[in-house]
Amino acid sequence: MNEGAGGLEQLLRRDGFIVGGSLLAMTMISWLYLVLLTARMVAGDMSLMGMGTMTMDAAMDMQHQPWSLATFSLILVMWWVMMIGMMVPSAAPMVLIFARVQRKKLPDENPGLRIALFTLGYLLLWLAFSFVATLLQWGLASAVLLSPMMVASSTDLGAAVFFTAGIYQLTPLKQACLANCRSPISFLSSHWRQGDWGAFRMGLTHGAYCVGCCWFLMGLLFFGGVMNLLWIAAIAIFVLLEKILPYARWFSRATGFGMLCFSVFLIAQ
Repeated sequence: MNEGAGGLEQLLRRDGFIVGGSLLAMTMISWLYLVLLTARMVAGDMSLMGMGTMTMDAAMDMQHQPWSLATFSLILVMWWVMMIGMMVPSAAPMVLIFARVQRKKLPDENPGLRIALFTLGYLLLWLAFSFVATLLQWGLASAVLLSPMMVASSTDLGAAVFFTAGIYQLTPLKQACLANCRSPISFLSSHWRQGDWGAFRMGLTHGAYCVGCCWFLMGLLFFGGVMNLLWIAAIAIFVLLEKILPYARWFSRATGFGMLCFSVFLIAQ
């Protein structure tokens, strides 16, 4: 009996190392891509955006032109990779606990496929968000409200972004989504589905809660700069803190009021 328990514990540790290592590698590759992309854009190389090599003035002129399918696709990829880099660390506890539960339920089977399907479902929801964000960026660029480095060129736009994000922080929907993101055990017990398809559906559901929790926060990227690595990291850390700090509801509400106050400050300026 003890030998069986010890064998299961070894499998759990092995699964944890594999899943944790895979999530870490995914995060690091995403950030390396963002660093490379930012460095190229600063140097005037817009090839990863489907625009070739050009000066910032030329890139500003391109803002007035309709995007090609290649440009739209590459910016969609940029958004999705950014979301992976920002959100996978905060989703890691959920994925690791899901892997542990799967191993305990099926000690004689390899849970790798279901773990991968759960993670894929989660990431596909962020792909859907990335598509919407790309459409929004397209509209803002067409209206010349973004610089080539994807920073809001209008104080009113910045104020609007902070105002809507602040309001959303105070809504019951935000709190409900946050509650599901903060408690992996509670989420898994209330949303458990059997089989491979069930694992994929659970990943989609968790992704939906996570997008619902963070989508307005991601709008803040248009204020600090979509390619501002420090700003991206700050929002990613904020998202993580919302999920791990005690009294997260009060933290979320306090930051919501802070965003509202900052929007008023921007308008006053």
